[in-house]
Amino acid sequence: MTVSPIARTDAPRQSLTAGARLAASTVLGSFGVRPFRARVIENRSTLNETLPIHSKWWRDHAKADGELLYVAIGDSAAQGIGASRPDRSYVGMIADELRESTGRSVRVVNLSVSGATTALAVRDQLPRFRGLRPDVVTVSIGANDIADWDPVRFDRNIRSIFAELPLHAVVADLPCFHFPHNERKVAEANRMLRAAAREHGLVVVGLHEATRRQGLRGILTQFARDMFHPNDHGYAVWADAFRPALEGVLRSRRRESMTSLSRIIDRRAA
Repeated sequence: MTVSPIARTDAPRQSLTAGARLAASTVLGSFGVRPFRARVIENRSTLNETLPIHSKWWRDHAKADGELLYVAIGDSAAQGIGASRPDRSYVGMIADELRESTGRSVRVVNLSVSGATTALAVRDQLPRFRGLRPDVVTVSIGANDIADWDPVRFDRNIRSIFAELPLHAVVADLPCFHFPHNERKVAEANRMLRAAAREHGLVVVGLHEATRRQGLRGILTQFARDMFHPNDHGYAVWADAFRPALEGVLRSRRRESMTSLSRIIDRRAA
């Protein structure tokens, strides 16, 4: 079927208009204005219904075999809440790119839990992580700490997480929250996160800058119905932010593998 030029031109405009309406109703609903309040509750409830569906999807797919093991630590964003399908989360997109770029099968163990804070990641995800030997690791955690912000607790927990990661792990700073009162907390959290990453020699993905650059258009077109979780377009921005760091990690690990192989060959030749 051929799509008319007018339809192609109208599509972005319609997306922006729908996003503007959703954003306006969310703001009004958050301030308790009826009937917008009920609409906000309904939108959030609709996404909450997807939590067990996404969780089961990732558990089922973790059983699949793969030549490479990719492990994700995180919260609802890693689960893909707000996406049209679980595999349209940034974790799913990264896994697809790993398969394409390496030509190898990839097993994904997604340890993330919706609603997880750094404290819950230490308690629930790290014990499961310790028994794994991943080829690729991504970490995006901390956004849920902002609601009940405690800088001392956040710093302690993020250091506990980073201390158990392999050197090839890739960690993301917190995304842009856009509202000034939250952004002040996010800035403090990201300073702590980057300091902890430097101490442990970990690569940091600039997720905050990547999402901040999306500006008003991003706010209107890259969020799900609750105006908190990304949609498919928003998760694509997250995956793009991770890509350069992951490509660097893969190149480095390939060089390490080749060096190790050369040493084995040399020893056998001797």
